[in-house]
Amino acid sequence: MKNFKKYLLGFLAFASISAVSISCSDNDDTEGTSRVTVRMTDAPGDYDEVNVEVVDVKIKSSADTGESGWVSIGNINPGVYNLLDLTGGINVLLADNAVPSGFLGQIRLVLGDDNTVVKDGVSYPLNTPSAQQSGLKLQINQTLQAGATYNFLLDFDVAHSVVVEAGGSGNYNLHPVIRVTTEATGGIITGSVTPLGIQVMASVQVGDTAVTAFTNEAGVFQLNGIPSGTYTVTLTPDAASGLTILTVENVVVVNGEVTNMGNLVLQ
Repeated sequence: MKNFKKYLLGFLAFASISAVSISCSDNDDTEGTSRVTVRMTDAPGDYDEVNVEVVDVKIKSSADTGESGWVSIGNINPGVYNLLDLTGGINVLLADNAVPSGFLGQIRLVLGDDNTVVKDGVSYPLNTPSAQQSGLKLQINQTLQAGATYNFLLDFDVAHSVVVEAGGSGNYNLHPVIRVTTEATGGIITGSVTPLGIQVMASVQVGDTAVTAFTNEAGVFQLNGIPSGTYTVTLTPDAASGLTILTVENVVVVNGEVTNMGNLVLQ
């Protein structure tokens, strides 16, 4: 049986957003400032490890894609993070600080040089040319209200982010694909699957997009950024397991809340 860290993340990610949770904060109620937190998460990928070095998180007060106007959020937690440790609802806090209220156009995630991918026990350099030179830009286009808190979750799509150059060169490139999810404009579906030790993909259809994630080693899955509504969740086990697909209808999602489906038994 393969290690779950080698399973592909199967959803089609996108980098679009509105804003997240808005709540009053006793610490950040000074007129003219808003609290912004940025967290990063992932789902299992087809590798042993995918390590990325985060050096800064910047914001810009306009939607213009030029290089002027970027400022660091401040209060950053830089470091090398293994994306495959951030599964099953686990996330890491990258930045948490008060910023000027008003229009927030973009967030930029800046990566360093210490990036590697481990596959079949062998470590390879992971090149990130776009992120190193200018940072990965994510459109936000949200007005931050004074005294409010905005929590942004950056959900990496490892399966679509890490590529091997053609020709069998063995050179791995990281072209980050990130789905930015929010609490105010989306909810979360989570649950666990038994029996353990098999690959299971959880999926829901959101409009024209299939949002999917695989269970981690504990059998836990989490689907982030699902808009409020009623959905059908499909659990698809590895065909080699001999288990049948389980479909659960009428799963209700509420923006800003977690819908826990509990333990689901495959037969």
